[in-house]
Amino acid sequence: MEDVSLWTLSNGIRIVYKKVPTTKIVHCGFVLDIGSRDEKPEQLGLAHFWEHMAFKGTKKRKAFHIINRLESVGGELNAYTSKEKICFYASVLNTYFESALELLKDITFDSIFPEKQIDKERKVILEEMAMYYDSPEDAIQDEFDNVVFGSHPLGSNILGTNETINSFQRQDFRNFLKENLDTGKIIFSCVGNLEEKKVEKLARKYLEELPQFSTNKKRAPFNVYQPNVQRISRPLTQSQCAIGRTAYAINHRQRYDFFMLINILGGPGLNSRLNMALREKYGFVYSVDANYSAYLDTGLFAIFFGTEPKQLQRSIKIVMREMRKLKEQKLGVLQLQRAKEQLMGQLAMAEENNTSLMLMLGKSLLDMKTIPSLEDIYSKIKNIAAEDLLAVANEMFDEDNLSYLTFVPN
Repeated sequence: MEDVSLWTLSNGIRIVYKKVPTTKIVHCGFVLDIGSRDEKPEQLGLAHFWEHMAFKGTKKRKAFHIINRLESVGGELNAYTSKEKICFYASVLNTYFESALELLKDITFDSIFPEKQIDKERKVILEEMAMYYDSPEDAIQDEFDNVVFGSHPLGSNILGTNETINSFQRQDFRNFLKENLDTGKIIFSCVGNLEEKKVEKLARKYLEELPQFSTNKKRAPFNVYQPNVQRISRPLTQSQCAIGRTAYAINHRQRYDFFMLINILGGPGLNSRLNMALREKYGFVYSVDANYSAYLDTGLFAIFFGTEPKQLQRSIKIVMREMRKLKEQKLGVLQLQRAKEQLMGQLAMAEENNTSLMLMLGKSLLDMKTIPSLEDIYSKIKNIAAEDLLAVANEMFDEDNLSYLTFVPN
């Protein structure tokens, strides 16, 4: 990517910086190549619990001081955990970049996991789990992972289980960090209107002093997928449905082809085929989404929607029909061009979000060892042929290989 600076420190941590001259805000954070798929069975939920505990006390700060450090100057401090990443990040005025960097370094590497805070946060996470359970449109997304990936770590809920969350003590966090922390797999990413030399100087000042950590731990690959069908009764008024399967890994050559295909089928545009059919034509759903998540060695394709129980089977048939159309009918020249323009426009707007851009820089560097520019991605999209989409549709939309999860009212 153009206008991106990259430095590697002596301990292996890499710093990536992109200057955006039009902003007064700096967005920065650590992207760690650690996620819920790195947990052992008895550690389920520990990565996410660590994300919470990072804000609860360090060697030199109590929880209040962590929260107040950036909030008091109008900044924001945040974090999230995914299947393969943990991110701690902040957004502040340019003048407070050093404060943000120092604080992020403190909570990422110097948390002390106070026992009282562990007990308190345990209750918070159990409430978070209950909240997701009570929201069927959220719960079905988490549970569909298990339908597709089964007992593999990718199939486990990021939040963990009641049993594991209630079992964690301070030493469990320390053991997890020791097993998984690798400075060669940590990126400090930054986007803002700062001088390059200042970013490098401050990053070296605070991060080069950190010791080098390494681990030989390997992620368990996902090799065997078997279609699965599950129907669960719950106290609901609306049925929820998930349809999907495994998909291409993050470095697969057909990843962009499939990304475009999913965008046509059920992307964020109101003109997606599923939205036009299920909502605009029949009024069966409020919303319908088709998603594609790419992981290190596999991926997940999923369609989610909710509808009245009496309309569930007909809605599923409509989804199948729309996928069959993409398998049987090659896009015309004008259709293909419009699909490309729509996807490129969406990507351009996404890059306007500097927080998302900052996180993307770090994740791309970890996953792909490089940072593609928007023009690089455009080039790949422009080279997609209608025949490519047809071939991918016939592989990925094979009805015999789809999994289903439905929540129905009991």
